[in-house]
Amino acid sequence: MSLHAAAGLQGAVPRVPGAGTDEKSINWSMVRRLLGFTRAYAVKRNTIFALTLLRAIQKPALAWALAAVINGPISGGRYEGAVWGAIGFFALAMFTELTFHFRQRMALELGESVVHDLRDGIFRKLQDLPMGYYNKTKLGGILSRVITDIEAVRNGVQGVFFFSLLLFGQMIGAAALMLYYNWVLFCVLLAVWPLVWITNGHFFPRLKQLSRAVAESQSRITGRLAESVRGMRVIQGYSRQVKNDEIYEDLVNKHADNNVLLADQTALYVPLIELNSQFFVAALLVVGGYGALHGYAGMEIGSLIAFFFLPNLFFDSLQRISQLHTQAITSLAGAERVFRMLDLQPEWCDAPDARELVRPSGQVKGARVEFREVTFAYDPGRLVLRGITFTAEPGQMVALVGHTGSGKTSIINLIAKFYLPTDGKLCIDGQDIQKLTGHSIRRQMGIVLQTNFLFTGTVMDNIRLGRPEATDDEVRQAARSLDCLDLLESLPNGLKTEVGERGTSLSLGQRQLICFSRALLADPRILILDEATSSVDTITESRLQQALVLLLEGRTSFVVAHRLSTIRRADQILVLKEGQIVERGSHLELLAQRGDYHDLYRQFALVDAGG
Repeated sequence: MSLHAAAGLQGAVPRVPGAGTDEKSINWSMVRRLLGFTRAYAVKRNTIFALTLLRAIQKPALAWALAAVINGPISGGRYEGAVWGAIGFFALAMFTELTFHFRQRMALELGESVVHDLRDGIFRKLQDLPMGYYNKTKLGGILSRVITDIEAVRNGVQGVFFFSLLLFGQMIGAAALMLYYNWVLFCVLLAVWPLVWITNGHFFPRLKQLSRAVAESQSRITGRLAESVRGMRVIQGYSRQVKNDEIYEDLVNKHADNNVLLADQTALYVPLIELNSQFFVAALLVVGGYGALHGYAGMEIGSLIAFFFLPNLFFDSLQRISQLHTQAITSLAGAERVFRMLDLQPEWCDAPDARELVRPSGQVKGARVEFREVTFAYDPGRLVLRGITFTAEPGQMVALVGHTGSGKTSIINLIAKFYLPTDGKLCIDGQDIQKLTGHSIRRQMGIVLQTNFLFTGTVMDNIRLGRPEATDDEVRQAARSLDCLDLLESLPNGLKTEVGERGTSLSLGQRQLICFSRALLADPRILILDEATSSVDTITESRLQQALVLLLEGRTSFVVAHRLSTIRRADQILVLKEGQIVERGSHLELLAQRGDYHDLYRQFALVDAGG
């Protein structure tokens, strides 16, 4: 099923429909949008509607059948008729339970299908959002949308929506039968109704507000937990466990307070609804008993007995609807946050007419990368690059050096089209990067960072990430070409060794070797090395430097490094300071100028000597 076809997400705007509407009412626009996800399962959905309608009239029909048996065969003293009536009543009861089984099962299946499509849609959306979104959004918030909020939506579809329709149907059916049996007793019910209306009007807004508060506090707990797990090394390294525990405990306490407040209000509301029901039954005993004993308004004993079943059915349905109202608010609050994520508009995306970056045929491996007066800012008004101009010819190595915050990583992010220039032009093979698709650029690019990410799976799986269709022999050859196959095969199960979550079962050096092999296997035209050898020990690096000659040969490469062995070989060195290129040239040319590069080089030399 296409998510966009099901939910009509084309042209979606960032604002969630109905967000911020009156707290006293259900957000019906949100309900309609959620129902839009059932269009792909229209046959099943419509069958559930039919079964819901059927079951809604079955329970009132049972009360009717009971009254008919009492007023007929039993009142007339016909035992055989009473037996057949009992058989008919039992058959109707069995049919009622059969209807319940299929309605319940199909509602669960439909809810699971909707949740499946929502999860799939969120995951697809997350993969399409640019890197800027992840730099501004907490992981816990994302996890809360995918786990907590979608589970709330599941509950809404499976246990609230169709069940609420069923209960409303039962209420209408029970009211219709009561009116049919005796209009006087039905008027007694109407006299009680204002009390129910006042009770609902008082409690519904409060219950809705508290339900939203519970959902939001749960989201904050999830976010804090995810952040703490990811930063546990820092927490323990700075002995911050006590302070971190205090912060988390405060969030848990607030969540518990919200839950208790919600429970308190519910515990007040439900008994009051029940009290209204019992008040009606008491009035029914007085008015109905008098009528049945004195023949007033055509009251019969059987009808009076049916009335004792029907008000219970009516008020029980009303009470359950009241309880479901709280669940519905929670579900819609979750749906609102899920749709807010689905409606996210990226800060930028590929132009509609963007074309593929074509890999040229022939012997040329590298690509021509040109910056023309490029200016860039992550946030408006705070420039991190100013007037960057340089050209990297195919096969050249460009080294980017400078202090932290000078703009080295920003240049790399622009080349990979993780961001777009604020001003100026960036071209690859003479084509404006804004007119090329991001995925076609990155398909011809290899990136090795200082702290690379490894996915759960084997070493071979992680190397093959660079080219999924590669054979085992090609994976081994890539590692062999980098002179690190023996180091990887020395692992407990060789290339079949499980790396663990985020590669935690491997050393930093082993992780980097895997990432280098991944980059070589991808056969990139543009190679980016961002402090790529800083996690590799000196002995391993000496082996790797020879292999890097093979990896870099013919490819256009951009290297951010603090080690002299990498910088010296660069065809062009760009010295960055406060987002500007202050010096450029070869290693020897820049040393001769005795400027910023000369000073940086001396610092690098001290670092290498110390290492």
